[in-house]
Amino acid sequence: MRFVLVLASVVLTLALHGQARSWPVAVSVFNTSTAVPYTRFFTTPVHPGIQAGTEYDHRARARSRLFQSAYLNYFYHGHLAQGIGLGTELGYEHRVWRGLVAETRLGLGYTHTFTTAEEFTFANGRYERKGDRGNARFTPSFSLDLGWYLRPGDRNAPKLFLRYQSWVEYPYSPDFIPVMTHINLHLGVRFIIQRKGGDA
Repeated sequence: MRFVLVLASVVLTLALHGQARSWPVAVSVFNTSTAVPYTRFFTTPVHPGIQAGTEYDHRARARSRLFQSAYLNYFYHGHLAQGIGLGTELGYEHRVWRGLVAETRLGLGYTHTFTTAEEFTFANGRYERKGDRGNARFTPSFSLDLGWYLRPGDRNAPKLFLRYQSWVEYPYSPDFIPVMTHINLHLGVRFIIQRKGGDA
């Protein structure tokens, strides 16, 4: 629980840091799957998710930037679980050509999952529906992105991106499967909300 509170305070601090002038917002929809990373790209059936977050630049140069992200997300995996997560990522973006950029992100997160199937327990000679308070998961991640700024050279322009994210749930099932690997394929947009009385 202490880890969750610390992570939540970090996410909130990053979300509010430096927002007097402008507020970067990134929103994506994604498909999640339980798979070994880098063995599959797009998986079916689709298990949908949505993510929203913000970013703060540690260092920005003409062709690159080092940044921190903060995000909240939700996913629904029909055969496994649904989950609500929050986290932060350290990211590096490099301009490849005109508006085309490549990114890598290393993340640390927390996800609380709830089963999507009914569970029963045998008690007093009969099966009774089992309550589900969910499970706490530590969720580190690694992502590779390709993005396109709609106005090349302008980091305040909207950016479309495709993100391949690999992540793990730990602990998953300590007595059976300690770690569960996942893949998320994101399609999203990053844009800037300008605050009144400031410039980016």
